[in-house]
Amino acid sequence: MSLKEILMKLSAEKMPVLLCDNQCEWEAESLLGSLSEPRLRTSAYLQPGLYIAEINGSGYLGRVLYKIKGKPS
Repeated sequence: MSLKEILMKLSAEKMPVLLCDNQCEWEAESLLGSLSEPRLRTSAYLQPGLYIAEINGSGYLGRVLYKIKGKPS
C-alpha cells in the first residue's frame, strides 16, 4: 500500500486523527494536498491507532513517518 492510499483511506473515512512527525501535526487531507507525488508513492504500512511506517526495499518496516494522535474535542 502506498502512503497516498493510506492518506486517502483516512480522509475518506473522516478519521478523527492528526498525523504527527517531529515538527508538526496534520490532518490526512492536508498531507494529501501538500506532499509531492514521489513521496506519496512511498510504500507504507498503517498500524491503526499508532503509526504509519515506511516499508523498505526488502519489504520490512522502516522508519515511522507519522505517529497517529487523536484530535482534541
